[in-house]
Amino acid sequence: MNALADQVLRNGAASGDVPGVVAAATNRHGLIYEGAFGKRAAGEPDNMTIDTVGWIASMTKPLTATAAMQLVEQGRLDLDGHAAQWVAGLRAPKVLEGFDNNGRPRLRPATKPITLRHLLTHTSGFAYGMWSEDLLKYQQAAEVPAITSCQDAALNLPLLFEPGERWEYGISIDWVGKIVEAVTGKKLGTYLRDNVLAPLGMHDTAFKLSSAMRARLAKVHQRGDDGAITATQFEVAQEPEFEMGGGGLYSTVPDYLKFIRMILNGGKGPDGRVLKPETVDLMSRNQMGDLTVHMLKTAVPPVTNDAEFFPGMRKNWGLSFMINTDVAPTGRSRGSLAWAGLANTYFWIDPAKGIGGVYLTQLFPFADHKATPLFLAFEKAIYESIAA
Repeated sequence: MNALADQVLRNGAASGDVPGVVAAATNRHGLIYEGAFGKRAAGEPDNMTIDTVGWIASMTKPLTATAAMQLVEQGRLDLDGHAAQWVAGLRAPKVLEGFDNNGRPRLRPATKPITLRHLLTHTSGFAYGMWSEDLLKYQQAAEVPAITSCQDAALNLPLLFEPGERWEYGISIDWVGKIVEAVTGKKLGTYLRDNVLAPLGMHDTAFKLSSAMRARLAKVHQRGDDGAITATQFEVAQEPEFEMGGGGLYSTVPDYLKFIRMILNGGKGPDGRVLKPETVDLMSRNQMGDLTVHMLKTAVPPVTNDAEFFPGMRKNWGLSFMINTDVAPTGRSRGSLAWAGLANTYFWIDPAKGIGGVYLTQLFPFADHKATPLFLAFEKAIYESIAA
C-alpha cells in the first residue's frame, strides 16, 4: 500500500501523541491506502481497526448539504430562496449588538433575510459559542444549551451580523437539516439513509449508534494542560429532539471514503447517481464572492484551540466545503475541498488529481497541536507516494 503513510501514522500512535488513529485514501476508482494504529480508548485493550466507529462531528455537514442539494435539483428548494419559507424559526432573526451594563444582551431585528445559500456557506450570521466570546456570553446569559445536547433550544441563537456580510462558522447547517425535514416530511436521518447513505453503501453511518456500531466505537479523549490524554464518556445525545445536521453523525473511515469517491466521480455512486455533475461542480466552487475564511479564535480552550488551515493562504467556501485557492504545502491542488470534525477528524478531496482522504482520531481540543500535524503529514505522504 503506502509504506511512508504507514510509518507516519504508526509513529504518531506509538509515541502517544494521539489516541488511536485510522486513515485512508482513495482515487476515483478505489482504495489506495488504509491503516489503523493504537487503541480505541487510552488504557483499554481494544485496538483501533479500519472499521472503528467515531464521532465525525462537522464532517456531517457535507452529507446534510448533499441532501439539500438533491432537493435543489428537484426544484423543492432554491439556493437564494428565503429560508423562512421553510422553517418558522428563521422568520425573524435578531442580531446581537452587545450587552448592557447589567450583562443583558442587546438585540435588534435583522434587516436582511437568510437564504439557503447563506446557510450553506456560513455567511448567515450564525456562529458557534466556542469560537465567539460574545455568543458564548449570550448562551450563558440566555441559558441556551450546548449544540451537542441536540435540544431545539440550542438553535435559539442570534446572528452576529447581517446575512451575507462575512463568513462565520456555526450552526447554519443545523438549520439546513431542519429545512430538509420540513420539505420532505422525514427525519433528517431517515432522508439521509434512504437518499445518500444507503445508495453509497454507507451502512456504518448514523445519528444513533446501532449495537454493531457501538461495539466498534472509539472513545473521545481529552488532552489536559500537561499534555496527557484521558478517555472521556462524551457522546452526542442518542435520543435527540433534533438530529444535528451540522455535527451529529457517527461513521467510519471506509464509509466516509465512499462519499469522497462520489464527489470525485461527479456525483456518481456505485449504484447510480446521488448528485448531478453540475451540482457537484456548483458545490465545489466559491459561493461567497469576495468573502474569505478566517482563523477560528477559541473562546473555550478545552474544546478547541485556535484553528486555521494553511495560515496566510486565501480560503473560500463552496456549498459546505472549504476551498484552498493555492497549492497547499501537503501537495493538495488548488481548488481542493476539505473540512474537519471537532474531535480531530479530517478529510480532503482533490478533484484535479482525483484523490481524497480521511483521518480519524477522537480527541479534544480541536486543532490539537499533535493530531492536526499528523493528519497533514499523512496527507503529504499520500501525495509523495503518488509522485514517486
